[in-house]
Amino acid sequence: MRALPLSHVTLCAGLLALGSAFALGGCDTRAAAPPPPRPAIVIHPQAGEEARAEIYSGELRARFESQLGFRVAGKIRARRVDVGAKVTAGQVLAELDPLDLQLQVTSAQAALASARANRDLAQSEFNRYRALLDKHYISQTQFDTQANALKAAQAQVAQAEAALAVARNQAEYAALRADAAGTITAIGAEAGQVVAAGQPIATLARDGAIEVEIAVPENRVADYRVGRPAVVEPWAAGGQRLNAHLREIAPEADRASRTYRVRVALDESAPALRLGQTARVVFAGDADPRESVVPLAALDRQADQAAVWVLDPRTRQVHPRSVRVRDYREHGVVLDETLDGALWIVAAGVHKLHDGEVIAPVDARNRPLAL
Repeated sequence: MRALPLSHVTLCAGLLALGSAFALGGCDTRAAAPPPPRPAIVIHPQAGEEARAEIYSGELRARFESQLGFRVAGKIRARRVDVGAKVTAGQVLAELDPLDLQLQVTSAQAALASARANRDLAQSEFNRYRALLDKHYISQTQFDTQANALKAAQAQVAQAEAALAVARNQAEYAALRADAAGTITAIGAEAGQVVAAGQPIATLARDGAIEVEIAVPENRVADYRVGRPAVVEPWAAGGQRLNAHLREIAPEADRASRTYRVRVALDESAPALRLGQTARVVFAGDADPRESVVPLAALDRQADQAAVWVLDPRTRQVHPRSVRVRDYREHGVVLDETLDGALWIVAAGVHKLHDGEVIAPVDARNRPLAL
């Protein structure tokens, strides 16, 4: 049999492949499936009363915090508590080596015994001189001299008794005790360390009132007054809102941050709160009730005009809505109109939407919403 040329074989293979492709294409008549709805975060616009609220981040602190230290110098023999320990009033926190303090007590006791002996001798001499004076054996001047010597001896006894009391008090100061019930938040020294009188050894946050400490910029502190109401939102409390008021404003700014330390006191108890937790402090602003506020990411531009994308809960479609912007704030955009608080608007990714697009609404934690 005569072999076909190579060019004919190549042509036949190409025609066969093309025919197979047409055959397969004719068999698959299914249309491409539409893409699923794109997830989008939706929220409600805030009311006008919240549009100009001032929001600060702060830390939960005890109202009363004390830095405790020994009232005498010495070497720390033992430390009885650690950071985070709950203590009661009078509980021992640390101890100094008491040897030197006990020697001071012994020395003061010896000085007192000596002073008392001198006083007893002076008293005996005084009695003897009085008897001699009654018999006119001595002059009044000699008697007065002995009387003064007795007074001096009595004063020395009083001085020695006071010195002994001080020495005994200092011996008691060898034990550092908590002056109130609370929590130890910091430790400033360890066993074996030599410390001076008054040096901070431990920081005690007393039980009771809890406050939030915030930092207010120097250009805003003039807007605040003691007693101004506020709302505290602990970050770990899952949306809990606690009534509070401004209790204290520092008289001068911090030299490093140039902010003023402001204390906000809670008006209600919250047992679940822990010291050091983060909390938001919200001060209501003087906003027009006709205003609304939306996140900056929710603002789009349609035909050279600001707009937001509104969700139709029934069809899950989004449509642009023109709005008027009044002001840009740190926490959102203030609109010069009232948006219905029940309205759902897209909070992010608005530049990728088109009119009539169907979306899958989710909340800020990416959880599906049942509208």
